[in-house]
Amino acid sequence: MAVIECVPDVVFKTRVRDESVEGPNPYRWEDKTSQDIFGGKKVVLFSLPGAFTPTCSSNHLPRYEELFEEFKAQGVDEIICLSVNDAFVMFQWGKQVGATNVSLLPDGNGEFTRKMGMLVDKNNLGFGPRSWRYSMFVNDCKIEKVFAEAGFSDNCPTDPFEVSDADTMLAYLKGEEPAGVSEPVREFVG
Repeated sequence: MAVIECVPDVVFKTRVRDESVEGPNPYRWEDKTSQDIFGGKKVVLFSLPGAFTPTCSSNHLPRYEELFEEFKAQGVDEIICLSVNDAFVMFQWGKQVGATNVSLLPDGNGEFTRKMGMLVDKNNLGFGPRSWRYSMFVNDCKIEKVFAEAGFSDNCPTDPFEVSDADTMLAYLKGEEPAGVSEPVREFVG
């Protein structure tokens, strides 16, 4: 099994605002490929178990949102929050938490997450298949760095949140030693 060097090639089912759509919900479906999202850009992606969940809503997403300008100063073009949720859930969650800088990317079928080797069962919580918590820096579709939480497993009784946070990724991009991170961070295999 090889280490994943590039983001998986998938099609994301997204919803985009379109004023030509009549009614109270002026959005239409738009397929976006991995190339559309990561091609020719420096992207920080962080993935989490679910929209509206406690750690994700109170800390993980808000801190990336808060540090957005510092990430931009390090040459990052976009910050993306990915979750195995559908486009409607991700949209409503983004509205609730006030996400204006971080893009919310639905991985409704978990295809990207599965191909990353990060899909876990959370049946113990009634969630079904979800993403393990991790972050990565991607440069033109090439994965340069991944910070994955320890304890990767199905039905993990805890929700580790130590290294996929915004401060750890920002320290890495600044060339600083991220606090609390010892190498090697989990290797991804496909």
